[in-house]
Amino acid sequence: MRIIWHTFVAASISLAITVPFVGQTFPPWSKGKNNPAADKGYVFQVPDIDNVPDLHGNPEDARLVVFIGGNQFFVLPQLVTAFENKYSDLRGHIFYETLPPGILLKQMQSNNTITLGNFTLRIQPDVYEADFHVLADMEERNLVEKPASYATNVLSIMVSAHNPRQIRSLPDLARPDVRLSMPNPEWEGIALQIGDSLRRAGGEPLFHAVYEVKVQNGSTYLTQIHHRQTAMRIMKDESDAGITWSSEVRFQEKIGNPIAGISIPQDQNVTVVYGAGVLRNAPPSEAGRAWVAFLNSPEAQAVYREYGFGHAN
Repeated sequence: MRIIWHTFVAASISLAITVPFVGQTFPPWSKGKNNPAADKGYVFQVPDIDNVPDLHGNPEDARLVVFIGGNQFFVLPQLVTAFENKYSDLRGHIFYETLPPGILLKQMQSNNTITLGNFTLRIQPDVYEADFHVLADMEERNLVEKPASYATNVLSIMVSAHNPRQIRSLPDLARPDVRLSMPNPEWEGIALQIGDSLRRAGGEPLFHAVYEVKVQNGSTYLTQIHHRQTAMRIMKDESDAGITWSSEVRFQEKIGNPIAGISIPQDQNVTVVYGAGVLRNAPPSEAGRAWVAFLNSPEAQAVYREYGFGHAN
């Protein structure tokens, strides 16, 4: 038990931040606000070595555990604070993960266990959030309670603020001089929507160029985690552009990173609806149900509006 206790404390420690990362490449970018642990202990972090940006809080005494699609990592600090103001008994006892939805599913299918480097975590989530269609399918298979839709999002082309390649449209992404960072279809659902968008803009040839030809020749990099990698690669001049959710561009602009977005015309764009549901294999979770209901509250919806999300209802 002693070794296990130290392992959990180490997870909580590595999530805290002592110096601001605004304007810098390496995540996390929320200046410690994305760690809801009550006691952060000794704070230790090394950029790009030990920072664990997708596990938030202390799992040891969590009373609410939420698995959330990674593209929402930047809204959680404000959401959690607002939720804790309503449910003060949960303050300091919320743990959440913001990995890609496909990776979170793999974690749940692996006895709720995931290993990152030398750290292995097993934790039962109360709530899962992803594309509403995924949640609806899970409800049909009796894996979640009736899900709630709570926000929408659209695609955008992310580029550097100076945009030296003068990228203006989806067809520009097929140019041989444009280095891309694109979501990996193996675990990022957004890749399916991006495929639809590319085909609307340039048919099968554009999709083939971006996701096949350029992958094979190395000018399209497939992300290993999620959109956070695209912003990092652009800021490190390793990629020129990538397709992300528009909210991700809004966040990068908001914190002052040298990132800009190119809008995709409505007839070429797609809209995703996000859903959340309490997992049926979780212990009875009034906290989980309260969180799902909270997502459509005025407080939560104001946070989503701030980052460019639309309303689902």
